[in-house]
Formats: sequence, C-alpha cells, structure tokens
Amino acid sequence: MGGLPALGGRRTHRICARGPARARGDTVGVGKGRRMMTAVWRTTGRSLLNALLTFVIVIALWWAVVNLTGISPYVAKGPLDVWNYLFVEAEAAANRAELAPLLAQTLQDAAIGFVVGMLVAVVFALAFSLSRAVEAGVMPLALLLRSVPLVAIAPVIILITGRGTVASVAVIGSIVVLFPALASIMFGLSRASKESLDLVHVYGGGRATQLHKVNVPGALPSLFAAARVSVPGAVTGALLAEWLSTGQGIGGMIVKFTASARFDELWASVALITIITLLLYNIVQVVENIVLARMGMTTAQR
Repeated sequence: MGGLPALGGRRTHRICARGPARARGDTVGVGKGRRMMTAVWRTTGRSLLNALLTFVIVIALWWAVVNLTGISPYVAKGPLDVWNYLFVEAEAAANRAELAPLLAQTLQDAAIGFVVGMLVAVVFALAFSLSRAVEAGVMPLALLLRSVPLVAIAPVIILITGRGTVASVAVIGSIVVLFPALASIMFGLSRASKESLDLVHVYGGGRATQLHKVNVPGALPSLFAAARVSVPGAVTGALLAEWLSTGQGIGGMIVKFTASARFDELWASVALITIITLLLYNIVQVVENIVLARMGMTTAQR
C-alpha cells in the first residue's frame, strides 16, 4: 500500500512530461501550416500581379500599333473601339451574342488539342524513360514530323481524318502541343537525383519503381511548365484546325470577316481569344504555384 502513491506519482510525472511534448508538436504543426499558407498566398499574389502586368503590356502594345503606325482607322481597331463594339454601342448585346458561340467552339477545339497533346506527351516521355530503344525508334520520326510546317502536312492529315471532323482538330491541335510539352516533361524526368534513384535500387526497386517514386514527383514543375506553354499552343492549333478543316469557330470566321470587311468583328474576336488565352495561361500558373508551394517546391528549387 505504501508503494502505490509513488507509482501514481511516477505515472503522473510521465503524463505531465508527455503534455508539453505534445503541445510543442502541435505548435510546430501550426507554424508549418502557417508558413505553407503564407507561401501559397505569396505565390498566388505574384502570379496575379504578373497576369495584370501582362494584360497592361498587351493593351499598350495594341494601342501603339494601331495609333502610331499610320494604319487606316477603317481597318485597324484599337482597344477602345473593341470595348465600344462589345459593351457600349446599342447593338453591343447582339454583337456579344454573335461572337459567343464562335469563342465557345474555339475553346472546345483548343481543349481537345490540349488534352490529347498532353496525354501523348506524358505517355511518350514515360516510354522514353523506360526504354531507350523506344526513344531511339520514335524520336527521329517525331523530330521529322516537327520539322515539316504544319500547314504543309495539314492537307494530308485532313485527307486521312476527314474534313471538319473532331479527329482532324485533335490531330492538328495535338501536334502543336505535343513537342514543346514532350521536351519539357522529358527534361523534368531526367533531373531526378542520382542518390534517390540509387536508394530505390538498393531496396530492390526496378526502373518502373524509380520512375514512380522519384522521377515523376520530381518532374511536376516541368509538367506544369509544359501545361502553361501548351495553353497558347492549343489555342493556336485550334485556330489553325478551324481555318484549314472545320471552317467553324473564330479560326474559321476570321477569313470571312476579312473578306467581307467586317473589321469590328475581326478585331473583337481576336481580342477575345487573346484575352482568354492569357487568362487560361495565368490560371495554370496560379494552380502550379499553389500545388508546388504546398509540396514545398519553391521557386528557388525549380
């Protein structure tokens, strides 16, 4: 009976000692979470500031080209002219209603090219990393396809896939997206730490395990960079496919606007697709900064 109080005292001492340690752990966790959120907000704010600066520069260059080069005001429309056409004139609502389906169609075609091109780029990059024989066999063909102007091979693509089909849009758009994305992703996969790869090998992991555990996580910054570059590439591919194949969307109507001297519609459609492209590019950049900040991949590490 005399030993029970001492036992209880030791137990109480252990519980009391555990309490401060747990409190310190909670404090460290809260501090880490705050630092992570600070990094996320900082990178997001930087991305939004860059987007605003890019938008201002584009508008300034547009105004300078229209007003300082002596182009006829009948042909060249400045930012204020497009704003009035879309939001101020009495027919502004009808003008927006006319351009909205064209913009939606072009964005749909761009999404097809973006998704197909990025998927093919990821598959090729992984295959090249797993097998040098695959890389040696496929890469020369890819480089040959890249070296030929797309306008020159577009008739062959349209002949095979059919004029105005989704397949033609997917092929033309994915070709524009594929090669820059493939180069960026392959670069990211090749930057894996040799020590990390050796560690996986020591524990019995093969090349596929190394790729899954080391190469792919380390290549996330390059994957996001490929996605950013592919956004304007996908829009360019969509416009090209619409011009050469489908005749729909903004790419298909630009030629008709020019031929019929509908320069207000021409400049408004080009301005809208340019602004949407800049917006999508910066959205990808914001997502990239948030994801990499939460994973502890800072700008300095990239």
